[in-house]
Amino acid sequence: MALNGDADAPVRLPSIGILGGTFDPIHYGHLRIAEELADMLGLSQIRFVPSGLPRLRAEPAAVRADRAEMVRLAIQDNHRFLLDEREINRPGVSASVHTLREYRDALGTDASICFAVGADAFTKLDQWVEWRQLFTLCHLIVVSRPGCRLDGENLAAPLKAEFLSRRVTNTRELALQSHGCIYAATTSLLDISASQIRSLIAAGNSARYLLPESVYAYIQLKGLYKKDGI
Repeated sequence: MALNGDADAPVRLPSIGILGGTFDPIHYGHLRIAEELADMLGLSQIRFVPSGLPRLRAEPAAVRADRAEMVRLAIQDNHRFLLDEREINRPGVSASVHTLREYRDALGTDASICFAVGADAFTKLDQWVEWRQLFTLCHLIVVSRPGCRLDGENLAAPLKAEFLSRRVTNTRELALQSHGCIYAATTSLLDISASQIRSLIAAGNSARYLLPESVYAYIQLKGLYKKDGI
């Protein structure tokens, strides 16, 4: 935004973040990443988008409605976080490009859309539906995961070329453009995984303090992730 009447100063675009995933279940690792990205990138809001039926991984253990409700419970006290159920409600296999097209159509050409993906998922980006179209719709924010950091050398040649040509190291670039950049974000690496939580519960052990108490209470109430449904 121009200050002191400086008409030549660059205008900062309104920015939102999108964090997708199965959230099976959502846990503190997801929430801390979202909180840090909101601060780091100056995002006015982060939309949590639980996937319906993912294409490149196993079907989630919990049904769509339960995963959406766990997200709602986890984020209900954070005014910057919002649950978006469009993929949960969409039939068939989830594809991020369809969701991002809907966002771009709704928000217009001037919004900076920052789509967060884990470093492990980014290495397989060239297997996604219409993956190159993502760069016309959003910025990609690549977040390191425990045991997996972004390394351009381990990318397939087409994806490596995009990474090298689009990577920016200054978050200011994300606010001055509406799409097309790749930014590697450094956030706290909480060594928590949804599979770890599911395994603990299936074994009859406590998963407390790995996820919000409200989510854990919901899991217990619904009997989610228990071995053989017992």
